[in-house]
Amino acid sequence: MIQGLSHITLICADLDRAEDLLVGVLGGRKTYDSGMGSFSLSPERFFDLGGLWIATMQGAALPTQTYNHIAFKIDDAEFDKYRRALQAYGATVLPDRPRVEGEGRSLYFYDDDNHLFELHSGTLETRLARYAK
Repeated sequence: MIQGLSHITLICADLDRAEDLLVGVLGGRKTYDSGMGSFSLSPERFFDLGGLWIATMQGAALPTQTYNHIAFKIDDAEFDKYRRALQAYGATVLPDRPRVEGEGRSLYFYDDDNHLFELHSGTLETRLARYAK
């Protein structure tokens, strides 16, 4: 039986730039850096981001942008703070899209490696309750 999420691994062309995003913008904490060595396929770094284990590994960026994404939970009160920080970082912040009122707000952005992230202020419970109306 699945017990939960173990970790998320992102392949990144520039590990320093990815660290700037995960630590400097999103507030994560680096917990491991292989340096030029590696126990895995390539140099890697581990981060704790809100209790989630995020791994970055050196490699080629994704060739295209898609809607496959990782969504992180944030408080609605921090929404504009994150938008400003992402814009200052230089992330490709997507325009707001129409949402169903009551399901929370979402901030979508691409990193330098074409990974799509979402910062979302809602929960599964609030979304299901809104859809049930």
